[in-house]
Amino acid sequence: MTISHYLLLITYYSVMNLGEFKQLIEKQQKCPQNLSKALQGLWYDKKGDWDKAHEIVQNARDADSAWVHAYLHREEGDLSNARYWYKRSGKPEFLGELESEWEQIASALL
Repeated sequence: MTISHYLLLITYYSVMNLGEFKQLIEKQQKCPQNLSKALQGLWYDKKGDWDKAHEIVQNARDADSAWVHAYLHREEGDLSNARYWYKRSGKPEFLGELESEWEQIASALL
């Protein structure tokens, strides 16, 4: 089985770990639509499209998307807005490196 077939299978069945998710982002240009809105937001953020990531999660109403929304505003440097979204998500404000937070969120959501 080639790596692309493997990636398609894990995308289809939505069973993957952090390493597989990062590999999928690296290898695949189009975001899989079967991912949750929160994971789609993380996908686009990792691809360097902050605006698309923000657009996806700002319109979602779930706590996971609020968590990603908080992360995105923290990444942007808008800490007061980030704090608002951390409260909406029910998650504590993250004080470490952005990459560590991205990985923590992605791992929790996968």
